[in-house]
Amino acid sequence: MSIQSPDTTVPPEVAASQHIFQIGTGYIASTALYVAARLGVADRLADGPRSVSDLALGAAVNEDALYRVLRTLSSIGVFEETSPRTFSNNPASASLRSDVPGSTRPMVVWMADPFHLRVYADAMHSLVTAQPAAEKTVGMPVFEYFARDRELSEVFNDAMTAFSAFVVPSAIEAYDFSGIGTLVDVAGGHGQVLMAILHKHPQMRGILFDVAHVIEGARPRIEQAGLGARCTTATGDFFKAVPEGGDAYIMKHIIHDWDDDRAAAILQNIKRGMKPGGRVILLETVLAAANQPDFGKLIDLEMLLLPGGRERTADEFRALFARAGFPAVRIIPTRSPLSVIEARTA
Repeated sequence: MSIQSPDTTVPPEVAASQHIFQIGTGYIASTALYVAARLGVADRLADGPRSVSDLALGAAVNEDALYRVLRTLSSIGVFEETSPRTFSNNPASASLRSDVPGSTRPMVVWMADPFHLRVYADAMHSLVTAQPAAEKTVGMPVFEYFARDRELSEVFNDAMTAFSAFVVPSAIEAYDFSGIGTLVDVAGGHGQVLMAILHKHPQMRGILFDVAHVIEGARPRIEQAGLGARCTTATGDFFKAVPEGGDAYIMKHIIHDWDDDRAAAILQNIKRGMKPGGRVILLETVLAAANQPDFGKLIDLEMLLLPGGRERTADEFRALFARAGFPAVRIIPTRSPLSVIEARTA
């Protein structure tokens, strides 16, 4: 749900209450969005307006229930009711189509998944203990749970792949990857980041490193992309070691999963594995100053509740890298929500 500024045409105390109620009911809007995304409503509207009876029949759901969901979403700017009980896409809902570049659908299906609602119901556990609520919810660290729940793991990896496709072009535009002989993508998921960079730089070789069940899903994608000859895969635990011999090591939205102790351990293992003169390249949120709107501040709570990590300010990134033996840090903003953060040993 988009958070609007309080309406200045009503008394300030009423506007303030409306603002709070809008935020407090956000889970209702996110659930409605999740339902529409799972049902593929935006895809069904790709060719123009359709009646809710037609949409409900195609999706095998109750017509009245679907109408009430779409009526709610159209009231907050997602979809448009063009005539009674007939809906069309608007720019917001069109981004949910699965066939458009930068589709938001995989991220919506992940971020509004019922799994999240269960974890967030245990949020107070994190406030009291400073430990991830997810561990209370599912009884184990969240990444261990993903390894056991293959369906949820697929939802997560599809979301990360889609988000990578959204942010990587901006990173390639903002940062010069030329001159890197071998690029190691640490915890690179299904390889979207690494493959995009390899396509841009045909002389570069890549190593995709992740846990075994993730790499299993990555190998077919690498072959389908025509990169099997230049991109190898490796499995392991980055808290123990990473592939050796890389000229550069890249991580997208990985360091934010971990607290400072564990993040530093990953970076120290990279330092041990890289060639002399190598570099670390992060694609991460750099938090804005106090009171400034920042999507990263919401994701910071996601890190608190799920893996136990955190988003960081520029100064916090510099301190983390210095601790791991990388005193030279450069931060390059991009047009996406993520910045490129480059660190070197000198």
